[in-house]
Amino acid sequence: MSGSYFATEDGEPWMPIGQNDAISWPELNGLFRRKDIAGVEAHLRWLRQSGVTCLRLMLEYAQVRHRYFERPLGRFVPAMVRLWDDLFRLCEKHGLRILLTPFDTFWQWRHWRHHPYNQRNGGALDQPSRFLVCTATRRAIKARLEFAVRRWGGSGALFAWDLWNEIHPEQAEGSADDFGDFIHDLGAFVRRLEISLYGRSHPQTVSLFGPELRWRAHMPLREPIFRHPDLDFASLHIYEEGTIDHPSDTVAPALGLGRIVGEALAETRDGRPFLDSEHGPIHTFKDKKITLPEPFDDEYFRHMQWAHLAAGGAGGGMRWPNRTPHVLTPGMRRVSCR
Repeated sequence: MSGSYFATEDGEPWMPIGQNDAISWPELNGLFRRKDIAGVEAHLRWLRQSGVTCLRLMLEYAQVRHRYFERPLGRFVPAMVRLWDDLFRLCEKHGLRILLTPFDTFWQWRHWRHHPYNQRNGGALDQPSRFLVCTATRRAIKARLEFAVRRWGGSGALFAWDLWNEIHPEQAEGSADDFGDFIHDLGAFVRRLEISLYGRSHPQTVSLFGPELRWRAHMPLREPIFRHPDLDFASLHIYEEGTIDHPSDTVAPALGLGRIVGEALAETRDGRPFLDSEHGPIHTFKDKKITLPEPFDDEYFRHMQWAHLAAGGAGGGMRWPNRTPHVLTPGMRRVSCR
């Protein structure tokens, strides 16, 4: 591995450099119903030529109702399967890899009344607050993961599994006590299946909304996120209040991010990599309805990326755009691709 934790199939050192994206955001939206595959391919080609190696994507991004991966429960929507077939094919062609998570838990929660897992829509689950503890729902989650493993687990474009996006006590009836067992159950299932099919398995992680470490300091959140024996690297979504989530200058956010990355690496205790797999001005954008001025946001982004690297994080942070339109600016592209 030439001293690198992450490596390609050929043993070459590799690092996840990139961003969050979504199948309904402007730059990938052309994949849906194959409206503009050529435009998406040109974008992916440009990303790779610019130095991007990895995209973090959610198999289902539930902000809009026509991107559900299953509808009804257990029926994998043909248009969505074809979309992902096309995306994996294009990423293979252009040398990009995907950090894949099975659910967009934010919009799933916000739009629960429409979600196919809701019992009222023929699903298995009565309340989203039981998502992590319902036995029937666990079977459905595994069925979704099994479909993805069998369909795309043999693709060289798959980097790793983010088994759960922002695991949260509110998804487990207010408790974090069983997070470790939940992670083990899903992770071991995916790993066994991959090994049986392909003779090897992909790295695994689980992400957490970072402020929860302070808001719920009394809960056992650190062990499953930073030190779970089944996970291969640690992930946080770094949205520190008042600095990163609502910046008034570009220095305080970088100092906050560097401190958080350092604390996270100290928590791992076994040398596993740490990846800031989401960050950005979420409070400014989502709650205040403000898109930061582009020059300010570019500087904020640049300082954050260098802080992540200087503190020892893997590959720089992965920005959540939090802009209108919901894409990175040209200035951010130049920084992230260096």
